[in-house]
Amino acid sequence: MHRRQGFTLIELLIVMIIIGLLATIATAFFWDAKDKALVKTMESDLRTLAAQQELYSPGTLTYAASVGDLTEFTESPGVSISITYADAFGWAAQATHPSLATRSCGIFVGDAPAADGAPATQPGVITCD
Repeated sequence: MHRRQGFTLIELLIVMIIIGLLATIATAFFWDAKDKALVKTMESDLRTLAAQQELYSPGTLTYAASVGDLTEFTESPGVSISITYADAFGWAAQATHPSLATRSCGIFVGDAPAADGAPATQPGVITCD
């Protein structure tokens, strides 16, 4: 009886299946971490926007109605921020990212109503869905 050196087809298939399962698990963790990072970026941009709004309002006696009015504010790459409401007593904004089609973050301050579709429910608190 002579035994050949090497692996059988079944052994190779089992190894390939194990590698495939590990790759699937690793990919799921990667995408979850990426999504969390994008949400944190949107939250950070809204925090920066809030600070810029507070710097803008004393000189104009109102809050900025568009992001373009805030000369010191720049959105992060890919993040889109829209100010949905602004007057002398409050403002509201919503942040989105194209990679997170179903998620958004929002904030409203003062007497402003919450932005339509934005998850914010308490004044001054950034909330993401």
